[in-house]
Amino acid sequence: MSADINKLEQIASQVRRDIVRMVHACQSGHPGGSLGCTDYFVALYFHAMKHDPSFNMDGIGEDIFFLSNGHISPVFYSTLARAGYFPVSELATFRKINSRLQGHPTTHEHLPGIRIASGSLGQGLSVSIGAAQAKKLNKDNSLVYVLMGDGELQEGQVWEAAMYAPHNKVDNLIAAVDYNRAQIDGSTDDVLSLGNLRAKWEAFGWDVLEVDKGNDMASVIAGLDEAKSRTGKGKPVIILLHTEMGSGVDFMMGSHKWHGVAPNDEQLESALNQIPRTVGDY
Repeated sequence: MSADINKLEQIASQVRRDIVRMVHACQSGHPGGSLGCTDYFVALYFHAMKHDPSFNMDGIGEDIFFLSNGHISPVFYSTLARAGYFPVSELATFRKINSRLQGHPTTHEHLPGIRIASGSLGQGLSVSIGAAQAKKLNKDNSLVYVLMGDGELQEGQVWEAAMYAPHNKVDNLIAAVDYNRAQIDGSTDDVLSLGNLRAKWEAFGWDVLEVDKGNDMASVIAGLDEAKSRTGKGKPVIILLHTEMGSGVDFMMGSHKWHGVAPNDEQLESALNQIPRTVGDY
């Protein structure tokens, strides 16, 4: 397992380089949450999920993933490219005119790996529940994954979906929350306190587990493996993933100010000097 973790850490390092370069090149985008969720995405696509980069929109017979907090598209695009869904060189078109890599993922560009348009917060959990129920109806035993932001949990639709899934025993679903306690306007505690998230999800009938080190690859892998072991037992599963915004770049770490700000030339150089190039830049 240690060799596998080393390989995943190398991929995560390259994904982080992709993120800062993509956002810098167009001077637009969301680096903070993307960097914080990098380890989750790499562990998901290179370890946990059974998926096919040749990409069938229906996702029959494979695990599928939905990104609800679509503003962290840089980490999603980089992971998909590094996993073989489309050429890595296409990352250079991020947020450019006529690019398939829009600021928030969309479907009309037919980018492989993207199944829903996302970025209007609060909707991803509902979509993933529908997909999970469709798999059950189709006798498809594969899983559905979804990632939400913690600030996104301030949206009421999330809690309607949170009530629906346990009632309907949607137990082929693994949700995750990027629990970095920061959003665009400040800390979640200051903007609108989330209270005791574990207690809330448990009260709604979910099987809750926490990953305290959401930027430690071994911990993320262990959390995903544990979540998978809890599926099929009558309850949906949710991971509270404790991450740090801007993880891997010292001047971005822990600050909500990097939620949606692009680095300048000097900051890009500093960031790239901190993140080893392990595979190859585009």
